[in-house]
Amino acid sequence: MLTTPLLVAALSLAASPPPSAGCAAGESHQFDFWIGDWNVIDPAGKVAGHNRIEAILGGCVLSENWDGAGGGRGNSYNAYDARTKVWRQFWVDARGGVLQLEGGLVGKDMVLRSTRPGAHVDRITWTPNGDGTVRQLWEASDDDGKTWKTAFDGRYERTRSGGPGAGET
Repeated sequence: MLTTPLLVAALSLAASPPPSAGCAAGESHQFDFWIGDWNVIDPAGKVAGHNRIEAILGGCVLSENWDGAGGGRGNSYNAYDARTKVWRQFWVDARGGVLQLEGGLVGKDMVLRSTRPGAHVDRITWTPNGDGTVRQLWEASDDDGKTWKTAFDGRYERTRSGGPGAGET
């Protein structure tokens, strides 16, 4: 009997929740300038590593996959928390290092700071440049942000395969 499968399909569609707005809000896409397949160049002009940033989970999350030229590897997940109106990053590396950052857009820059208590603070700023590159400036402070020292300064240059929106899954 054909009507039974059609009835089951119709009932299952009727019982499905309506599609959510998900991450349609503009704030959820403020960091999309970082999406792509990148070579990361240090101030001396040497390749510091390769980074692939992909939009995943319907564009709600940015997944970072870092492979450093010196062998270091790490991953992060980045997402906008609409409830608190804050961007969050959770980073973990192959050496067991963990870093949690939060912040948001300041002008055209994405600025995230560490959330662990204590005098040490990490601040990472990503700046989209007019030529399509992105600067990542990682600064550290041991006096709760009174003074800063550069921990890393890198220029992201797109590889030929990594254009805007690359890797949307």
